[in-house]
Amino acid sequence: MSYSAQRTGLLKGLTALAAVLFAVAIYLDLFWVGPEATQGAAQRVFYVHLGAFLGAFIAFSAVVVAGIAYLRTRNPKWDTLGLASVEMGLGFSLITIITGMTWARPIWNTWWTWDPRLTSVAIMWLAYAAYVMLRTGIEDPERRRRFAAVYGIIAFASVIFTIVIVRVRPDTIHPVVAGPTQADPTGGFEVAGDMKTTLFFNMITFALITLVLVWHRIRLENLVHYIERRKMEVLAELSR
Repeated sequence: MSYSAQRTGLLKGLTALAAVLFAVAIYLDLFWVGPEATQGAAQRVFYVHLGAFLGAFIAFSAVVVAGIAYLRTRNPKWDTLGLASVEMGLGFSLITIITGMTWARPIWNTWWTWDPRLTSVAIMWLAYAAYVMLRTGIEDPERRRRFAAVYGIIAFASVIFTIVIVRVRPDTIHPVVAGPTQADPTGGFEVAGDMKTTLFFNMITFALITLVLVWHRIRLENLVHYIERRKMEVLAELSR
């Protein structure tokens, strides 16, 4: 198993860039941008919160693309992309939940409430956790890939549900960055100036981090497959 020097160099460059951007993003979040007028310092967590959710959205979107591509081509590389994207999406979703709880404690005076948005995020996470469990429960590789592809496409409905629910339910107390909702027809939480710059910088940073982590996870999975093939070849040689 080998990769071209150009692709490896590009991955290393993107990895270094992602690390630098992440360090800058944290500096902007904690020190550069001022606190929000009503929420104070607790609002700073939203930059990571929204960035992580964007990362999860990108990863889960890639699962849909990978699932469709696999069903059309039956090429295992698309299954690898789907698995890598689900695992990264689960990680970013968990960060979204944890940062949301961190914000909720000083603002809502509770770590968790069964608000429609929070509930939908939890359902989304569980839906993709079930994807991983589905894969471990099917031994036949082709059947596992086929079922995972179909499930990955269907599970994206939970992502759409999470995005839409806060805009159609009038009883949600979860803040919305932009656009009117049933609960807040005036247009949601306003982001402008330094806050807008910091938010967009974080979202670009997390988008790049998602790409880099998925790429690394694909290479790791390819290495696992290579080791398994070599092990089978060695065993075949020894059995002769």
